[in-house]
Amino acid sequence: MSVNRSLSQISTLLLAAMLSACVTTTTGGFTVEPSEEAALDDYVQLAIAYYEADDMAGARRHINNALEISDRNADVYNVLALIFQREGDLDLAEDNFQRAIRYDRANSRVRNNYGALLYSMGRYDDALEQFEIVTRDTMYEGRAIAFENMGRSALPLGRSEIAENAFQRALQLNGNLYIAAVELSMLRADRDDWNGARRVFQQYLTTAQFYNLPHTPRALLAGIRIEGKFQNQELVRDFTRILTTLYRESPEYQAYLRLSDVN
Repeated sequence: MSVNRSLSQISTLLLAAMLSACVTTTTGGFTVEPSEEAALDDYVQLAIAYYEADDMAGARRHINNALEISDRNADVYNVLALIFQREGDLDLAEDNFQRAIRYDRANSRVRNNYGALLYSMGRYDDALEQFEIVTRDTMYEGRAIAFENMGRSALPLGRSEIAENAFQRALQLNGNLYIAAVELSMLRADRDDWNGARRVFQQYLTTAQFYNLPHTPRALLAGIRIEGKFQNQELVRDFTRILTTLYRESPEYQAYLRLSDVN
């Protein structure tokens, strides 16, 4: 999910909009001069750089500098929330995400990150609500991942139809989203749409090969189920060997054992 995405993606999502240098900008009720706005943006970017380097003290130092310029900037509180989340202070992270949303309710970057926090806390209903709002923002550059996150949030709630539609939309927007491809293939297999499941799983295999991705236990189980249905014994053997060798402690291995008993 978005929290689990690479930190470079997080950096991209947090970039503030460029502001004209010839006008004074008003942010949250305070008048901020162009020079101050530029300085605030610089501090945010420096904080992100330190965050990516896993230097939370340095990140916090620059965010504190940004707060001295404006304490009503959504991007500042977004980064501060990420810092608290990394440090394990989840309540404080949530407080700061909510504060960021109060100052900019249309900020989809903040809502997507907030949804990822809620998902990590097992609050799937709340996470789903945030991701549904984000996916309605057709201009948001991370919309495909938001759809994927929406689908992942719907799964543990048993809302399979919402999950399937969300994964389909995610892959329409970005065909390389391998988690969406694996989950969509599993959902189609669950309702006996084996041809549809295989099409999406082949899409996953193409992405995994191109990016040299290691197969997750979830992908291995999907491959065993789907390719087994089509008697592709070579691939089934390869996936079974990896699953039984590397992931014996995984829930997917237990599901494989149950599948073997049935077959």
